[in-house]
Amino acid sequence: MAGTIKRTFGPLALTTTYTTNVYNNTSALIYDVIRHIHVANKAANDTFRLYLGATGANAAGTELFYNFPVSALSSYDYFCALRMASTDFLVGGAATTLTLVIEGEGEQYVV
Repeated sequence: MAGTIKRTFGPLALTTTYTTNVYNNTSALIYDVIRHIHVANKAANDTFRLYLGATGANAAGTELFYNFPVSALSSYDYFCALRMASTDFLVGGAATTLTLVIEGEGEQYVV
């Protein structure tokens, strides 16, 4: 079964609210495989957190990135194969509001 390549989420400017929903697939009829997460820094040194879990939640043990540094005027690229069902959420934020922008690409499949 072939997937459809697409921008999965973003671009989204991160805020200091670490419980912000960055991504959720709302349909139980499809699932996404995130292949690439790109975080761009527009200003001074900053850090971000990204969790895989429930909506608006950042429970211990669900961290994908925790206070991960991104240098000023640079970016960070994470390549993965993260399967996301309709019950999965990417949740996160940054230490400084509107400094970091996150975006992700992947493939979408019909269940």
